[in-house]
Amino acid sequence: MPEFVYEAKARTGEIKKGMIEAESIEAANNRLRAQNYSPIKVKKKPRDLSISFGSPVSQKELVIFTRQFSTMIDAGLPIVQCLDILSGQGENKLFAKVIRDIKGQVEQGSTFSDALRKHPKVFDELYVNLVAAGEIGGIMDTILNRLAVYIEKRVKLKRQVRGAMVYPIGVMMIAIVVLSILLIWVIPTFENMFKDFGAEDALPGLTRFVINMSHSVVSNLVWIILGIVIVVTSISYSYKIPAGKKFGIDYS
Repeated sequence: MPEFVYEAKARTGEIKKGMIEAESIEAANNRLRAQNYSPIKVKKKPRDLSISFGSPVSQKELVIFTRQFSTMIDAGLPIVQCLDILSGQGENKLFAKVIRDIKGQVEQGSTFSDALRKHPKVFDELYVNLVAAGEIGGIMDTILNRLAVYIEKRVKLKRQVRGAMVYPIGVMMIAIVVLSILLIWVIPTFENMFKDFGAEDALPGLTRFVINMSHSVVSNLVWIILGIVIVVTSISYSYKIPAGKKFGIDYS
């Protein structure tokens, strides 16, 4: 359903701004009037041309948001007021925009979990479902607190896994570099020496195999480098898309 950006006046005289879903501008005006608002300006939401891969919000920012939200809910503040306060904090403008959109959805009558569900890049399915359970059970602050602890532990575990992988990956990279140097520069040098000695025909089979491998690497060096770039780029991209996260390869 299309989204419309509106500016309307409440019964108290306060000017409200936000977004509303409707089939047309006329339907959007009718929905606003049903909510006791007097529409001032309603227009279709422009298309968002920004391109982003993965979540625009770091895990650290998500933990801070969750903990602060939990504290405010525990203190008895309404959800809309909590979101209004949190949207003005932090340096991540994209996250602030997401929070403002969630606030607008809640003001229009959506539940907090439904509003979160519209931003899957920031709030995953587990986060949304637990918040929904907290809403039903009336234990939102407890659920949010546990979510913050869970996210922190998950980030810590991923950091430990990455740390454990540094050594074997480093050894593998050094081995690849050494092998590349041998095949591209060292082996051709020895081959020229064998030719100068006239011993090229007397070389054993294993030595000839290594020399032929060197020829293959040198002649296809451009394609090999291009293939490595494509593989590395594909893996990096797969870490950031939802399909990659689904199979557990998100290490952010």
